[in-house]
Amino acid sequence: MILRILDYFIEKADDQKAKELMSELRSQLHPIILKMKTTLENEGAAVPEGFTKKDVHLEAPKLWDNGFDIMLCRVLKEISMGMYVLHLTMAYRQDIIKLYKDMSEITENFYGHFTQYLLDKNLYTPPTYVSMPTATNYIGDEDYLKGTNIFGKKRPINTVEFGNIYRTIETNITGMQLLNGFIQTTKDEDVKKYFMEGIQLAKEIISEFSNILLENNIQPPATPGGTVTNSTIAPFSEKLMMFCNYLLCAFSLGGGGFSAGFSLRKDLQSKNAVFGKDIYQYQLNGIQLMVSKGWFEEPPKMDV
Repeated sequence: MILRILDYFIEKADDQKAKELMSELRSQLHPIILKMKTTLENEGAAVPEGFTKKDVHLEAPKLWDNGFDIMLCRVLKEISMGMYVLHLTMAYRQDIIKLYKDMSEITENFYGHFTQYLLDKNLYTPPTYVSMPTATNYIGDEDYLKGTNIFGKKRPINTVEFGNIYRTIETNITGMQLLNGFIQTTKDEDVKKYFMEGIQLAKEIISEFSNILLENNIQPPATPGGTVTNSTIAPFSEKLMMFCNYLLCAFSLGGGGFSAGFSLRKDLQSKNAVFGKDIYQYQLNGIQLMVSKGWFEEPPKMDV
């Protein structure tokens, strides 16, 4: 899927640095995919179809402008980092372990390159700076965990909670920009309706968590890049668009679970739990839609 997305973004890139970064990532990922294919074939296993050249339309006009190609690539590499590390802990064969290590190294390098590119182009702004602590302290009472005192006043968020909130808003903004482009170009009314529901859910998440930052006198993140053009010609198949959104939902679920686990204010835990339920249901609806359209490959069966 990432190769197909890179094919389109490289074809439409009008910034030389962005084009070079994405081309280099593609050149490093392609041999990895061939190695995975060979490994499966050597074991007598069928190779997944995945996404082929028929899922990308290189002749389609540019759909996103102003750095969105690198923004999305950065989010995809963030997802990849988490997946490769998780799969590394599930692998026992040395060749498979090495494969995930190699992919992790590539991903970490390019995630750094993409982040720096966006900062250099002023398409992302760094999170709010905080003063360095001058002493160590321990939590003294349960009001800290409740998040409010006897007068109902909420305590300020801590730096860990801020980091989780900031990442949640930032990634949902990119997800909204992605879905805006998908909605504008898909011809399938079921898919369009599903993406519109995703936009609404992302807006609710951004609004809720932005309000928490504003209550703490912190400016929520905003990305000046990621403009959707007026093109109505789809660069990707509906199958690819749906699967890409499916991955973003899984990433959002994982991030929300992490945030809930490491937030010490109960209201933040509750918000993450509520949105987690909403995201899970939205993702499940998407899986059902993909199954109904014949777009979801079945994982290999276990022997019984």
